[in-house]
Amino acid sequence: MKRIATRIVYVSLMAAAVFISSCSKEGPAGPAGEPGAQGAPGPGGPAGPPGPNGAPGTANVIYSNWLDVGFKVDTTQAGDTLGFYGQVAATKLTKEILNTGDVRMYINLNTPTDPVIEHLPYLDIYSGLNITATFEEGGIFLYANFNASSFTDNNGVKRIQYRYILIPGGTAARKADSGIDWRNYKAVQQYLGLKD
Repeated sequence: MKRIATRIVYVSLMAAAVFISSCSKEGPAGPAGEPGAQGAPGPGGPAGPPGPNGAPGTANVIYSNWLDVGFKVDTTQAGDTLGFYGQVAATKLTKEILNTGDVRMYINLNTPTDPVIEHLPYLDIYSGLNITATFEEGGIFLYANFNASSFTDNNGVKRIQYRYILIPGGTAARKADSGIDWRNYKAVQQYLGLKD
């Protein structure tokens, strides 16, 4: 009898082992649980390489080419010369720019290849020569105490040319703290990305 009881225990253990090993460990998925709390952010990655420099721009700045300007004599009724005046058409010089923006006028007193550029109004303290600029909607009025007309010299080289720069109000406000010397044409040219 002892042998039969041992055999029954042995067979029962074997049956249990076969039953356990034949059961599948995977069953159908249960319902999704509630989402967990947001984890702490991980450490930042290394900085990427700097991007390429953008091309210099002029924002909303409008500027003319170097212009030839002819001056006419301003005389009294008796025929005495009072001065000389010239006009520059500037169709993009609007009332809005006059009221909220800025207008700059420059003169090249020399040649395009060897420029000597001054900001208007211009006054030569040694000779007393002067040129002023008055800005109005659509144009610029120039007045001088000498004939400040553009001309071509005996070598076929242009001399005395003019350029204007129109700076709309929004642009001028952003650039107000730039520290730019608006009377220094080279600094203005570099700052605004102007081309000759």
